[in-house]
Amino acid sequence: MRLRTKILTGVLVLAACAVGLRPAGTQTSTLNEGFEAGGKTAYAAGNVTLGSGQWHMSEALTGNLSTDRKAGAFAARIRDAGRVRMNFNVASAGTVSARHAKFGTDANSSWELWKSTNGGGSWTKVGSTVSTTSTTLQTATFTVNSAAAVRFEFRKVSGGAARLNLDDIQITSFGSPTPTPTPPSSVHLTMGNPSGATADPADFDNYLMVKPQYALAYHRDRGTPVWTSWHLDPSWLGSTPRQDDFRADTALPSGWYRVLGTDYSGSGYDRGHMTPSADRTKTVADNSSTFLMTNMIPQLPANNQGPWASLETYCRTLVSAGNELYVVSGGYGTQGTIASGHVTVPSQTWKVIIVIPSGTNDAARVTTTTRAIAVIMPNSGSINSDWRTYRVSVDQVEALTGFDFFANAPDAAENLIEALVDSL
Repeated sequence: MRLRTKILTGVLVLAACAVGLRPAGTQTSTLNEGFEAGGKTAYAAGNVTLGSGQWHMSEALTGNLSTDRKAGAFAARIRDAGRVRMNFNVASAGTVSARHAKFGTDANSSWELWKSTNGGGSWTKVGSTVSTTSTTLQTATFTVNSAAAVRFEFRKVSGGAARLNLDDIQITSFGSPTPTPTPPSSVHLTMGNPSGATADPADFDNYLMVKPQYALAYHRDRGTPVWTSWHLDPSWLGSTPRQDDFRADTALPSGWYRVLGTDYSGSGYDRGHMTPSADRTKTVADNSSTFLMTNMIPQLPANNQGPWASLETYCRTLVSAGNELYVVSGGYGTQGTIASGHVTVPSQTWKVIIVIPSGTNDAARVTTTTRAIAVIMPNSGSINSDWRTYRVSVDQVEALTGFDFFANAPDAAENLIEALVDSL
């Protein structure tokens, strides 16, 4: 058994930053809150214990619908003149930032940040009123510069019944340097970031892209994802038809070649989905997202339409049986290029899967009896149609790729299940 370096991202970073669950009045020097603990399902005023401590929410709840604009599984959802307030202090505050967006198709609204340095006895507005006009999360940052203990309240001040989402609240301590922006939290990275990918364009061979439907690390010079990671449970599945709108991903950094939907034409290779189209059928937007070329690798039809497709279908049968899955897939090696050298063809395709019963607090629920499936398949025109032929251990995929999968699961469970070859 080997010791693993935990790659903490998103929600799990928030949990690591929190100093336990604090009762009201306890002080800490910094705060990160992503609402991932959930726990408040109604708009009625009440307290809720989140990762950073106890909060009071009025005309607000922790929302996890597909129409909630959120970085992970949950965000605060506020309506009318709702408020979201800390019931505890931080020791000081330099800046406060929060991400915000319109809920669903609701109208525009606005909100304000207020502070109290006397335990909630009186409040003072901080900075300017913020308008929420986008359905994509935007970041608002306030300069506070309070050396005294302080708590904060977010107040919705216009828009009436129009709802808005708040997520990823961050408070820096007074006098601390401005933090380097971190990638947003994502349900698709719940089990970890396999290669420690970052959202820095300088990391051209390990560039992190977090989308609502999946996350990936991209290699600029290979023109393919290094890996793609996604969560699969019934909430992602519906009746939306396949969109077939293959297209370049305009979210890639400026100056990078953006693989076109037509770049595989005449090559003999399929545009092989990593996150499958059939895994994202709840909405048109979800399904369409899977046709971005950053989600594709060149696969020979015998691979893509054979055992690879069969394993994808099998994964959805596991979901139908009451499970949720965390899946990571990618390609390895080189057997030429296409698209005038812009896209490298891998010699092998691989996939690793964790299967757990539907529930919450997923990483912590991985045990020594959790099922882990891993495959390595040749990207060949002559291949066995039965995906089970290519089963290996997760450790073998790690040895091939150099990645660390499921690093956020408990070490004892991770080490055991990754050493086994699935036989069910």
